[in-house]
Amino acid sequence: MTLAELIAQAAARLAAAHQAGQLAFGHGTTNAHDEAAWLVLWKLALPLDCDLGSEGARSVSTAEARDALALIDERIATRKPAAYLTREAWLQGVPFYVDERTIVPRSFIAELIADADGQGTLDAWLGEDTSAVLDLCTGNGSLAVLAALAWPEVRVDGADISDEALAVARINIDKHGLQERVQLLKSDGLAQVARSYDLILCNPPYVNQQSMTALPAEYRAEPELALAGGADGMDFIRRLLRDAPARMSAHAVLVLEIGNEREHYEAAFPALAARTVWLDTSAGADQVLLLTREALDAAAPGADTPR
Repeated sequence: MTLAELIAQAAARLAAAHQAGQLAFGHGTTNAHDEAAWLVLWKLALPLDCDLGSEGARSVSTAEARDALALIDERIATRKPAAYLTREAWLQGVPFYVDERTIVPRSFIAELIADADGQGTLDAWLGEDTSAVLDLCTGNGSLAVLAALAWPEVRVDGADISDEALAVARINIDKHGLQERVQLLKSDGLAQVARSYDLILCNPPYVNQQSMTALPAEYRAEPELALAGGADGMDFIRRLLRDAPARMSAHAVLVLEIGNEREHYEAAFPALAARTVWLDTSAGADQVLLLTREALDAAAPGADTPR
């Protein structure tokens, strides 16, 4: 059997399970072929970016094929995201350790930090005085690591309420040699954050209650704390937008991912609707938003009241 034939066989098994409603994608891949290639290449200790056009003819032993297909069967039987099986996920080409203590990193904010050319959308919103970045709800620390890699002169803090998530974030900070530049904080939202920042990144729990009940098993395998945002998905975000100005410098910006919750966001924060900047990502222009400190101050209750 060749490598290409093994991947095709693995993809067929994944596709059949998906068609039968027994499998869902979305944790790094969106289709059976890509997920099959990921799992097979990982199991065979081959580079995940290898050229299947030239490497596809590589011969695979019976034992290798058996082991790779056993991993495919485990993926189907357990409904665990592939990243939990491999203990690795990639974001913007950067590898991260991950396990069941955190959600699988997939934030579209990563695209805005740095693109293929090494400069992201957010650079236009930063200035010479930008010196401090906070990754709130840091999870496995991926956005904090990407920020530190993109902006070498900037101090980065990563905050999370979960001790388990912070333990995984520590693994990734150490993995990328950023111990001196990225600090971790335990905090419930911004409650235990004492500093002010020029940029706050946040991929918070924002999934509304109705959507939570309909999530595929792969998503339910992730920590609910990092996903569930209450009835309309805005519970955490209400606190964040209330508390954020006190932790933002005068020209700071807040970058917030809200997934498919734009309608709920605009209903919850009508005073911010006209002041919200929506940022383009590969998922469209309504998944990630940007708010300036000025916009948050102007929309605060009583902001228009004469003093």
